[in-house]
Amino acid sequence: MRRPFPLLAAALLTGALAAPASAADGDEKFTIKDPRITESSGLAASRQHQGIYWTHNDSDDGAYLYAVDSSTGETVATITMSGVGSPRDVEAISIGPDDQIYVGDIGDNLGGTWPYVWIYRLPEPKNLRDQTIKATQYVVKYSDGARDAESLVVHPKTGRVYLVDKNEKGGHLYEGPARLSPSGTNVFRPIAAVPDLEATDATLSPDGRHLVVRSYFGAIAYDWNGGRIKKKERLGVPFLGQGESVTYTADGRTLMYGAEGADSPVEPQDAPGTDGSDSASDRGGSGSSDGGGEGLGGNLKTGAIATGAALVVLFGWRTLRRRR
Repeated sequence: MRRPFPLLAAALLTGALAAPASAADGDEKFTIKDPRITESSGLAASRQHQGIYWTHNDSDDGAYLYAVDSSTGETVATITMSGVGSPRDVEAISIGPDDQIYVGDIGDNLGGTWPYVWIYRLPEPKNLRDQTIKATQYVVKYSDGARDAESLVVHPKTGRVYLVDKNEKGGHLYEGPARLSPSGTNVFRPIAAVPDLEATDATLSPDGRHLVVRSYFGAIAYDWNGGRIKKKERLGVPFLGQGESVTYTADGRTLMYGAEGADSPVEPQDAPGTDGSDSASDRGGSGSSDGGGEGLGGNLKTGAIATGAALVVLFGWRTLRRRR
């Protein structure tokens, strides 16, 4: 009759110290090994395929996207986009609602001389294999004149597309139409300043509450605030050479930073606001837990309660034995 108490304590301790069920793969450092990928300029974590990251070359590569397995660094699928003509300067990639991939052919190395740029949209494939997928092409102009840009984000709830232009003195966040139109021109208008860095990429958290904009050597986190962004903090960025890309992991807990060059590294950093301070009701959205307390803070609290209960049972049992 004495066995159930220590067994119960051991079970509680084991459950409390085990890794949380919501821990996601794909948040460890890896190297992009594909010799075709020498100018990885954008990065987006797949929502359908755990541990898969989509990337592309900067220019002179064609209409290709690559699915890289973070556990091996190998390319597991190459997508050829059809219906988009010849891409000019592809700089960014993002995943929006309904697993739609958005690709930003928005670079202008001539300092903002193109009369228009393009955005492509295509469905993320359910099966990872080499294939051709038809994409929708959108013509994009800026309300205040042509400019160079390397950052594109899609709001995970609304599907609205935003761009950040690249400027040594800081740029602006540009908002596109509520819905992009494949006919005519889509005009993007500035809605907020993005000072103090030369933006090379940006990413929105899966719950749509936080924006991170990076430059070659730094990054700044903002509260999204409906697009009227509010600066939150400067972030430490791993030195990877020519820093070009950033994406949230699918669970929103980690930022993955990438760089250009052959055998380019991708390294993780903890995302801001993942210390358990956010309420459970605020952590909904794509890739996030929506069952009260199942996020990181909830797991830590649950673990602490379980550990405490186990210790009470264990020490209570020892006290009872001594008295007997």
